[in-house]
This record gives sequence, structure tokens and C-alpha cells, in this order.
Amino acid sequence: SAEAVTEMFAAVAARLGPVDILVNNAGITRDGLLLRMSGESWNEVITTNLTSNFLCSKAALRSMIRGRWGRIICISSAAGIHGNPGQTNYAAAKAGIIGFAKSLAKEVGSRGITVNVVAPGFVRTDLTQGLGEFAESQTARIALGRLGSPPEIASVVGYLASDGASYITGQTIVVDGGLAL
Repeated sequence: SAEAVTEMFAAVAARLGPVDILVNNAGITRDGLLLRMSGESWNEVITTNLTSNFLCSKAALRSMIRGRWGRIICISSAAGIHGNPGQTNYAAAKAGIIGFAKSLAKEVGSRGITVNVVAPGFVRTDLTQGLGEFAESQTARIALGRLGSPPEIASVVGYLASDGASYITGQTIVVDGGLAL
């Protein structure tokens, strides 16, 4: 809820100071073909994956604007770019993150705040572990011939959070080992 997010940001600010780097990294799936998908599954994925970006970014922006510096990095997915069967809700949410970040980058860029997206492909995580053989079968489609690792995604996020990325905003960096080539 918006209230819970506001309380969380207030607690963080009281303990650590204002948030100047935000990584929006929430992701769940509730896969199913659209004709069989419940409204509950649709809403749960959209709320967790997309609405959370809105709520957390809004809560962090005031202090970033006051400080005239900030980094917002949103984690999307390659599925938000090319889609996946059985993932209309997930792909819609992750594509929405890309549009959200582009628009927000235009709103806050003049205040020293960058907003970017990292769109991972198949990465060895708890989320993809449940895909079992399907995830492993995708390695044949990946130019590098393997799934990615969380540290490989984290290094891109770390760069976008750094001063070295101060002239990058509104961009989506796809980290998929060449899956989409």
C-alpha cells in the first residue's frame, strides 16, 4: 500500500538518511494463458511488478529533488520487450516499467536524477528455478550458451548507480547473453 511504502521510506530516512539511489526490483509471476488467467492473477502481477515502481519512486523523489541528485534503476525483463506465451500479465508489467522509466526520466532529468531500466533475460534465481527444463532449454537460444547470474545483473545496476553513468537516462539495458539477437 502507499501508506506502507511511505512508512518504509520514513524509517529508512530516519536510520540511514534520505534515499538517493533506488533500485526497484520486485518480480513475481502467475503464468497462464490469457483465456484462463484470473483477474486476481493479472492484478497481483501488475501490482507487484509495476505499481511498486510507481509507489517507491514517488516516495524517493522528494529527497532526490531536494538534493538535486538521484538514481532510480528499475528492473524489468527481456519478456517486457519480446513477450512470452503464458505471461501476458508479466510481460505487460515489465513493458510498463520501461515506459514508466522513460517518462519519469523526462520529468526529473533537469534535477540531476537519472532513471534507467535493466532488463535481464534468463538468470539463475529462485524465480527461474521453478521453470526447470524450460529455462535450461533456452540456453540453445542464448548466444553465450548459458543462463546469466545475479552478480552479472548487479554489476550493471552498480554502474547505473555510479557517477560514471551520469549521462545515461531513460535507457533500457538488456542483459540477456544475446537471447534477443
